Amino acid sequence: MNMKAASDGIKTNGILIVMLMGAFVTILNQTLMNVALPSIMTDFNITASQGQWLTTGFMLVNGVMIPMTAFLIERFTTRQLYLFAMVTFAIGTTISGFAGDYTVLIIGRMVQAIGAGIVMPLLTVVVLNLFPMERRGRAMGLIGLAMNFAPAIGPTLSGWIVQEYDWRNLFYIIIPFAILDVVVAFFLLKNVGKRTFPKLDFFGVILSTIGFGSLLLGFSNAGDHDFLSAKVLGFVLVGFVVLAVFIWYQGRAKAPLLNFNVFKHRTFTLTTTISFFVMMGLYGGMLLFPIFLQSVRHFTPLESGSCFYQGL
Repeated sequence: MNMKAASDGIKTNGILIVMLMGAFVTILNQTLMNVALPSIMTDFNITASQGQWLTTGFMLVNGVMIPMTAFLIERFTTRQLYLFAMVTFAIGTTISGFAGDYTVLIIGRMVQAIGAGIVMPLLTVVVLNLFPMERRGRAMGLIGLAMNFAPAIGPTLSGWIVQEYDWRNLFYIIIPFAILDVVVAFFLLKNVGKRTFPKLDFFGVILSTIGFGSLLLGFSNAGDHDFLSAKVLGFVLVGFVVLAVFIWYQGRAKAPLLNFNVFKHRTFTLTTTISFFVMMGLYGGMLLFPIFLQSVRHFTPLESGSCFYQGL
């Protein structure tokens, strides 16, 4: 019995380590880009509004994939989904690293986001299924460590690489770690949970994509156009209207993409609202601060990246 328990413990820890490695790599990848934006803007001769799409576009696709993962987890095995996510992430990283122009770089970032958007929600679900209640705290603590350690070292590491070498190396250094994680996952990762093969809410996916995409596009255009113009206010209004329809539809769908009933719990609603505003300010600052420091204050990439290290 003890030998079986020890064996199960080794398998469980192996699964957690593999998925934590993937989560760390994908989160690190997100935090590396911000400090490199001024260099990328110079190389491709693009504006700050265009350059920010390397981050906001990534987050848009990432945001679309997170609710989609709830469906994918029920449809595919843990191994299939995780291997697909990390292989897709590795392919996107390779495309980005060898991109010859801005369009190809954007495509590479979007492909990256597809894989990265699956990893974190999948990791959370696996931990909840794999660990009993009394051990979940430790496992979630390790997830928190990965989520906070990567942003802590990412900007400084990015600044050093961009200053001493070239921004493409930010992608080159990620590729071997992503491939290594795929290889290790192939041998160690086991399936967790059961599949129920639900039907995909296509209409819900379309509504959420149009809604969030319109909002993001509208606010992104605000830097280059008047706020009352169709390219800003028009997209923002479309986004809010479509999202309102999406929420209404999800409340009546038999197999909704997202279950909004959780917002009936006051504590959940309050903490989610607070997190929304905190993350809005955090990501906005992380995107604009390096551009300001390097373009206006003439900081070096390493100096601007080091400013984030002290804050995190």
